[in-house]
Amino acid sequence: MASTSASSVQKSFKYDVFLSFRGEDTRRNFVDHLYHALTQKGIYTYRDDEEIKKGEKISDELIRSIKDSKFYIIVFSKNYASSSWCLDELVKIMECQKTNEHTAFPVFYDVEPTEVRKQSGPVEKAFEKHKEEESAEKWKKALREAADLAGWELKNIFDGHEAKLITKMVEEISLELRFTNSSVDGKLKLILKKMFA
Repeated sequence: MASTSASSVQKSFKYDVFLSFRGEDTRRNFVDHLYHALTQKGIYTYRDDEEIKKGEKISDELIRSIKDSKFYIIVFSKNYASSSWCLDELVKIMECQKTNEHTAFPVFYDVEPTEVRKQSGPVEKAFEKHKEEESAEKWKKALREAADLAGWELKNIFDGHEAKLITKMVEEISLELRFTNSSVDGKLKLILKKMFA
């Protein structure tokens, strides 16, 4: 069962934001606070509420929700790479990111960008069990690509103060949505003007 928030004006996507995270690390703290801050701002947000069972494949509903989201917030934590579900989700997010219709923002919650990029430190430890899996190379590539994106590193922003980071993230996403919606509105007005001229 997925949770969603009050709707904002969006032209071509079902969700404004899709949250990708490892539940055991961040569901009941950072992600929960972020989700509620986004929804209070009227940002339509997808957060998967189901605990994923070990060995399960990413669901069709989740893939649709990824495709139907304008922005992705990927919360990298110590155990993110231990979940094949999270890694499959990340691969799909990075595929969508390349279309220029979507934008992904990584959050480095308790890991550093270089640890995600190089699969070192806690990320290497979490990824260890996947090294022999068929999908390992595409997962590594997706981790590298995501770590190269501009995002937020908790420990380097507001001295690790989560609430301040969440406020900043919500402000930036809100601004991006206003820009996106005003661009769409402008194009729509131009089309209508031509139709009725």
